[in-house]
Amino acid sequence: MTQNDLSHIADMPALRAAIDDLDRKLARLLAERTRLIDRAAEIKSGIGWPARIDSRVEEVAANARANALEAGYDPDLAEALWRLMMEHFIAQEARALEEPDDR
Repeated sequence: MTQNDLSHIADMPALRAAIDDLDRKLARLLAERTRLIDRAAEIKSGIGWPARIDSRVEEVAANARANALEAGYDPDLAEALWRLMMEHFIAQEARALEEPDDR
């Protein structure tokens, strides 16, 4: 059975359990990413970098698209999710760096 073969999931309760399990794993990964962003803010504070670095935003968005293609899912979805996530994390860094809110 390959990783993409889901024929072993026999019914909706089993499918929902698998989705819930995956969601828990994704939550743990997002928590890890949050901690990495906290560390990025600490490092940026020490070197005087701002929260938003547009070239890095575009690099991460391009990486999200490439990773999605490699993993076999919609790169438009990946880019949209990552851009939303990046905006959240940039705001998190900006608060840590005590940058003015320019909204």
